[in-house]
Amino acid sequence: MIRLSGRLRSSLIIGLQGIRARKLRTLLSMVSLFLGVLAVVVVQAGASIAERALLSDLELTNGIDGTRVMGFAPAPGTAEVVTSTLRGRSDAVATMDMSAIIGEPGVTPVNPGGSPLDENWGDARVCYGDGHCEAQGGPKGEAVELRLIALTGDVRVFRPFHQQSGRWLDFTTVPALAPRLVLNQEAAKGFSRHHVPAEMRVNGAANNITPQFIGVIDDGDSQPHAYARADELTNWLPTSGLSDPNTGSGLQVMFQPSTPVEQVLTAKLRGLGVETSISTVDSHKERGKELTLMRLIFFSMAGLVLLIGVAGILNVGLATVGERVEEFALRRAVGTPRTLLAGIVLAETLLTGLLTAAAAIAASAAALKVVSMLLGDSQPLLHNVQFPWEAGVAGIIAGIVAGVLGGFIPALRAAGIPIATVMRA
Repeated sequence: MIRLSGRLRSSLIIGLQGIRARKLRTLLSMVSLFLGVLAVVVVQAGASIAERALLSDLELTNGIDGTRVMGFAPAPGTAEVVTSTLRGRSDAVATMDMSAIIGEPGVTPVNPGGSPLDENWGDARVCYGDGHCEAQGGPKGEAVELRLIALTGDVRVFRPFHQQSGRWLDFTTVPALAPRLVLNQEAAKGFSRHHVPAEMRVNGAANNITPQFIGVIDDGDSQPHAYARADELTNWLPTSGLSDPNTGSGLQVMFQPSTPVEQVLTAKLRGLGVETSISTVDSHKERGKELTLMRLIFFSMAGLVLLIGVAGILNVGLATVGERVEEFALRRAVGTPRTLLAGIVLAETLLTGLLTAAAAIAASAAALKVVSMLLGDSQPLLHNVQFPWEAGVAGIIAGIVAGVLGGFIPALRAAGIPIATVMRA
């Protein structure tokens, strides 16, 4: 082991001396290899950033990986059981959504049916508590229809919404009589385009409600949504109205893994005759095949560019060995082992590959920093984005592989030079 370490050290020292003595050839080798290593680094960085962006978008809509999601059909008494069981808990949050219209009374909203502001879903229908539905009447006026989502706690533990402006709901304060609403970006777009009175109509409420807009978030949804505290909405409508199946309401509960409240709530709902279904969020697994295919395609293209760089460093290496035949023959004549000669050549190409990888990583990191500074405000994906460490590792590996492939044949040729060649010197 000590003998091998000595040969390795000698190879590195002589290899460094060879690089210093042939700076121009080393530079040419680095130039031919730079684009290949850079392609690998850029592909890995792009794939890592795209993967994180994709998973981040899925977290907004589906929840963080590992979240337990309970779904069931709304039934009489379910809202009361859910809200009483989850009151004051941070390891489980229920979301109960219903239709709401904010704006002038007696008019058709600018987006019937709660459609995105730039789309038209046609005439909307209004469903009443007795089960019958009618076409939404009245002239078109200054009103916006959206899905109002009542929360029993801070849902950002499971769905990390991006705060755009204002503030989020505070569940530690006393419930306000005027419900506080946090809009998503699509709903905020509607209220920025249309100046509507602050009058909200919710099915099941005896009177119209005056809401307070306190913030805007990005929830990854293209439909207009507003988020409110469930205990503030129940000041105006009964708790049963939060999950009325006749009005198209939906109810979902999200749990942290291994929380005991999941079993407690499941037992209570079964006592009401409500069947539940539980699933675990695993977005990475669901999109794993897509991400793997994307990486394979881009890495294949980067590999072709890298092979071109390897051919360049191989060509330079063979030419260098051809010029140093007498030197290697003389080293053999004084007792230098063939393995050490091969190690000298391989060390030069390996060091060249590592230097090229360092340059490619530095250039990529600097370019990403500049792009983040220039486009970060307009592209949230690039805002304060950090250079992925996976890209740096991929660059180093690419440099090592290129050094080995580009120096293997020249190393074999150097090791095979006969001692008799020294007579030419």
